[in-house]
Amino acid sequence: MNKTRVCRRVVLGMVAVACSLTFSGCEGDYGVPITSGPTRKIDQRLLGNWVSRDGTDKIKVRKLNDSIAIVSYNGDLFRAFHSDVGRTSFVSAQDIDSPDRKYVYLTYKLSDDGKRLDLRAVNIRVIPKETKDSVSVQKLLKKNFQNAELFEDEGQFAKEK
Repeated sequence: MNKTRVCRRVVLGMVAVACSLTFSGCEGDYGVPITSGPTRKIDQRLLGNWVSRDGTDKIKVRKLNDSIAIVSYNGDLFRAFHSDVGRTSFVSAQDIDSPDRKYVYLTYKLSDDGKRLDLRAVNIRVIPKETKDSVSVQKLLKKNFQNAELFEDEGQFAKEK
């Protein structure tokens, strides 16, 4: 899996919490979050440790405050929060380990029992990384909700005990 795809996945997972994939210098990272701030509190079920199906990627999600999570993806740190648009739960995850502090946009789904986390990064071919403001990002997301190309492949993580 290429570094860009990994970077995006972590962010979503992060927060996935509102979570993100890694990392400094990832292509496709955005200069602005989806929303200027959190749209709701952290989903408590996202907190904890997660491991990818093949065991190679690890995500730790910790609560900073009611609305912000700190996510560690294989040791890289992200600040993540919910950026809901319409009825879709997105996460804006900011790479705080890099000087650029770029964002990754993710969506996630938790299993009913809270033991499986599915993450998908927003596709930069649909929402260009050159998009300069949060309002424009939200408009493009709404316009493309039905576009099958809106998201990258799904990454699956299991909650560690």
